[in-house]
Amino acid sequence: MKINRTKNASRNIIYGVILKTYQLIIPFVMRTAMIYLLGVQYLGLNSLFTSILQVLNLAELGVGSAMVYSMYKPIAEDDTTTICALMRLYKIYYRVIGLVVCAAGLVLLPFIPKLISGNVPSDINVYVLYLMNLAATVLSYWLFAYKNSILQAHQRVDITSKVMILTETIKYVLQFAVLAIFHNYYYFVIIILLTQIMTNIITAIASDKMYPKFQAKGNLPKEEIQQINHRIRDLFTSKIGAVIVNSADTIVISAFLGLTVLAIYQNYFYLITAMIGLITTVFASVTAGIGNSIIVETEEKNFKDLQKFTFIIAWIAGVCVSCFLCLFQPFMRVWVGENLLLDFSVVICFCIYFFMLEINQLLNTYKDAAGIWHEDRFRPLVTALANLGMNLVMVQFWGIYGIILSTVLSMFFVGMPWLLHNLFTVLFDKKLLGEYLRKLMLYVVVVFVSTCTTYWICSLILLPDIPLIIVRLTICCIIPNLIFLIAYHRMDEFKGSMKLADKMMKGKIQVLKKLGA
Repeated sequence: MKINRTKNASRNIIYGVILKTYQLIIPFVMRTAMIYLLGVQYLGLNSLFTSILQVLNLAELGVGSAMVYSMYKPIAEDDTTTICALMRLYKIYYRVIGLVVCAAGLVLLPFIPKLISGNVPSDINVYVLYLMNLAATVLSYWLFAYKNSILQAHQRVDITSKVMILTETIKYVLQFAVLAIFHNYYYFVIIILLTQIMTNIITAIASDKMYPKFQAKGNLPKEEIQQINHRIRDLFTSKIGAVIVNSADTIVISAFLGLTVLAIYQNYFYLITAMIGLITTVFASVTAGIGNSIIVETEEKNFKDLQKFTFIIAWIAGVCVSCFLCLFQPFMRVWVGENLLLDFSVVICFCIYFFMLEINQLLNTYKDAAGIWHEDRFRPLVTALANLGMNLVMVQFWGIYGIILSTVLSMFFVGMPWLLHNLFTVLFDKKLLGEYLRKLMLYVVVVFVSTCTTYWICSLILLPDIPLIIVRLTICCIIPNLIFLIAYHRMDEFKGSMKLADKMMKGKIQVLKKLGA
C-alpha cells in the first residue's frame, strides 16, 4: 500500500495544530476560571492526580508504540490478515492493561493523602476524587482503544484530532457551566469521565468507517508474538523513564512544597507544555511517515531528512524560546498577579529545558519510528533516576529552581548523549555523528544570540503590562526570524525545508515567489 507521506503529514499537522491551539486557549480559560471560582489549591490537586495516573499508566508498557510499529510493514505490503491479527492482539493486551491499572490504582488509594503537603480544600474527599480520575484512565483502555492504532499506522491522526475537537468542545462547555453555576469540582471531574467515553466510541466508529476490512480477528504466529513481546519488554524501561521524568517533578513539589507552590509552578509549566504539545503534533504527524521511509528509502535519504527536521525544529523552538524569555513575567502578572510569580532564573531554566526537550523529542521520534528500543532500553530509566535523585536533593536547597535544573542537567549529561550514540550506531553510520553535532551546535549558538538580542531590545521598552506584551510579542516574531534567515539562508537544510513547505502547500510558495519577482 503506497502511503503519500507528505500529504498525510500535511493533513495531520494542520488538524493537529488546530487541536493543540484549541487545547491551549480553552484550557487556559478553564484554568483561569478555576483560579478565580474555586481557588489555586484545586489546580494543585488536578496536577497531582494527573501525575499519579501517569505513573499507573506504566502498565501500558509501550504496547501502543510496539503494535503501531508492527503494522508499518504489513500496511506497506497490504497484508490485511496480519493487520487484523495485530488488532486482535492489541485488543487483548489493552483489556489486561486496564485491569492492571485498576488494581494498581486501588492498591495506591490508602497512600494518596501522604503525597500532599499542607491542607486540602475542605469540601474535597481526596479518595473519591482520586477514584473518579482512576475510572477515566481505566475506561480509556477498555473502550475500543485498540482501534486508534489503525489510524496511527496509516498516518491518519487527523481523524483523531477532529474527534477530539468535537468532544473537547462539549467537555469545556459543560465544565465551565458547572464551575460557574455549581462551583463544584466533583462535577468538573465527572465530565472528564463522560467525555473520555465519548471520545473512544466516536474514534472507534470513525476507524471502522474508514477501514472496514480491518477487524480484530485472527491469530499471529508465535514467533511474531514473541518479537512483539520483546519490543514491549524493551519499551518498559523507556516507559518507566518517561513517567518518572514527567511525574516526579510534580509529585516531589507536592510532597515537599505543597499544593499552592505546585499550582504556581504548573501555571508556568502549563504554557511550556502547551507549546510542546503544538510541536509534538508535528512529530506525531510524521512518525508513521518516517517509519515507512526507513523501510523503503536509503540511509542517505533518511539522514538528510533528519538534518532537515532538526533544522526546522531548531528554528521553531528558537523563536519560542525568545517568546518565553521576554513574555513570561508580564503575562503572568496580568494573568495571576504579582504574588504568583516565580524568579526570573526559573524562567531561564524553563527556556533551556524547552529547547533541549524539542531536539530530544525529534531524536526520540526517529528512535521510535525505527524501533530502536532494545538498544535504548536502559537510557530513559537511568536518565529518569538521575533526575529523581537530583530532584530529591536539590528541592531541599533551591526549591522550584532545583527541580527544573535537575531535569535540565539529567537530560544534557545523560539522556541526549546516550540517545545520539544509539541512533548513530544502529540507524545511521557513526561517521555521520560529527557532522550532525556540528550543525546542532551552530543552531544552539544562533538561538543563543537571537534570544539575547531579542531580550535586550525588549528590555529597552517600558510600558504597562498589556501593551508591553503586544509590543514584545511583535518583536519576538520579527527579530529571531530575521536573525535565523540571515544565518541560515545559504544552508542546504534551509533550501530543503522551503521545498518541503512548498510541497506541503501544493506549490503556493513558488507561485508567491514568481509574483514577487
